[in-house]
Amino acid sequence: MQQDKIDMFLMTNAKLFPSEKLTMLRERMKELGDDKLALISSVDYKDPTTLLLVSIFLGTLGIDRFMLGETGMGILKLLTAGLCGILTIIDWFLVSNKTREYNFQKFMEVS
Repeated sequence: MQQDKIDMFLMTNAKLFPSEKLTMLRERMKELGDDKLALISSVDYKDPTTLLLVSIFLGTLGIDRFMLGETGMGILKLLTAGLCGILTIIDWFLVSNKTREYNFQKFMEVS
């Protein structure tokens, strides 16, 4: 893949991935062909800021966990009101990093 296309993708999507894994993403994209760029760009990555807001306002219902594909934890939070609010508060601090890891896993699955 061409270097300018890699730079453009990383420039526009860097906030969606863990910062410590951006070099790994760059190296992985260098190995891929140009035809994979459209596939990688079409993946529905989650925005960490959006998930943080969802967690703040709807965290006791487990919506944030459902959006990350963690159905079991989502049901647990839904039935227990976020473990009486404790798990909801913990998720406020962890949901951004979980979202970035989720996006990284989606990238690795597609590439």
